[in-house]
Amino acid sequence: MGRAFEYRKARKLKRWGNMSRTFTRIGKEITIAAKSGGPDPTTNPRLRALMQNAKAANMPKDTVERAIKKATDKDASDYKEITYEGYGPHGIAIFVEAATDNNTRTVANVRSYFTRYGGNLGTQGSLTFLFDHKSVFKIKAKEGVELEDLELELIDYGVDEIEADEEEIVLYGAFEEFANIQKYLESNDFEIVSAEFERIPHELKEVTAEQRVALDKLLEKLEEDEDVQNVFHNMKEDEEEN
Repeated sequence: MGRAFEYRKARKLKRWGNMSRTFTRIGKEITIAAKSGGPDPTTNPRLRALMQNAKAANMPKDTVERAIKKATDKDASDYKEITYEGYGPHGIAIFVEAATDNNTRTVANVRSYFTRYGGNLGTQGSLTFLFDHKSVFKIKAKEGVELEDLELELIDYGVDEIEADEEEIVLYGAFEEFANIQKYLESNDFEIVSAEFERIPHELKEVTAEQRVALDKLLEKLEEDEDVQNVFHNMKEDEEEN
């Protein structure tokens, strides 16, 4: 299995347990997409992809519809997407993605978490060199289509890694190629299970069990914040947990 696949699998296993947080995160993304590209999924590819993510997460249909409607509600919060970068204790790089209607509040909270748990918040762009920003598509395997043939076909559309995951296939491509990959998959009648952006670390750092306890406290605090959408890091997962 490839580096990106193993990292993502470990990260997803840890996140599956909290459904309410998953619904909140996807709901915000849907609202932002509907606001920027319109509420009609047939003419808004990003919204269409997010609705697939909602379906894969078993998010109720009325919750999805409320999130879309919120984009046209004059009294609704106007979310902005922003990233924060810093180091946790023991030199672990942490990338935080947030969707917030009050950046002053969010940055104060994020900074306080880093400080409280032995880390420090850095400047925007300071960790970019440590992570690859990837488009990640999970699709259903299609009868008669070999993995190798699909990989060769998709190279021209920006896909650089493919992994088989039980009955599904995971595709990794450059962040800026998201629209091209989505267009190819939809045009060729592949069923898209989910489509996301991930930050995959170039290398994973080993930590001791004691160090992991301190780092997990910081990561959990960040994940719990209502403005935080995603938390990425370069700490190697404990193999016993997986």
